[in-house]
Amino acid sequence: MDTAVDGVLLAAGRSSRAGTFKMEALLAGKPLLEWSLETLAAVCERIIVVAGFAAEKVRRLAAGRPGVEVAVNEHYALGMLSSIQTGIRLVRAPRFFLLPGDMPMVKTEVYRQLLACGAEIAVPVHRGRRGHPVLISSRLIPEILAEPAVSSLGRFIALRTAETIDVDDPGILADLDDQAGLKKMDALLRARGKNE
Repeated sequence: MDTAVDGVLLAAGRSSRAGTFKMEALLAGKPLLEWSLETLAAVCERIIVVAGFAAEKVRRLAAGRPGVEVAVNEHYALGMLSSIQTGIRLVRAPRFFLLPGDMPMVKTEVYRQLLACGAEIAVPVHRGRRGHPVLISSRLIPEILAEPAVSSLGRFIALRTAETIDVDDPGILADLDDQAGLKKMDALLRARGKNE
């Protein structure tokens, strides 16, 4: 099996609940988007960052990184599926990871565990809860592109056989929704840096 894998990083939302544009929020001295890019870059040679709201800010944050390109979803207000569809149009590898841009805590080992799975869809699970990233076969891209705007990735996956992989990483569940979450994740990333 070809081991090449692309990454699709979703950074198109308004961040309305956070009260600030999350992708540029500083966590342990680096913008959130940078943390998420680094986690994907450990396993992906190419990363497609999907921008929408504040697209120029996302372009600036992603600029100069080898293997990273920005795709702009002009219809980001339709929801996350529209951003997924925008990003996967640029996928070239046999498989791709999907990761929301506000999930910087995922450990590299999780990506490796998912890559070791041969299923068309692999989803990480921590203590019974599904999380991200999701690993998907590029053979499914035409079907995802055919999904209507009212659908979702969760609905798409629910209609297929996905393999769940138990992982020892609460980071697959840790996304950021508000200022309290930003402060908590800032502290966790600072602590991780001291322990490495």
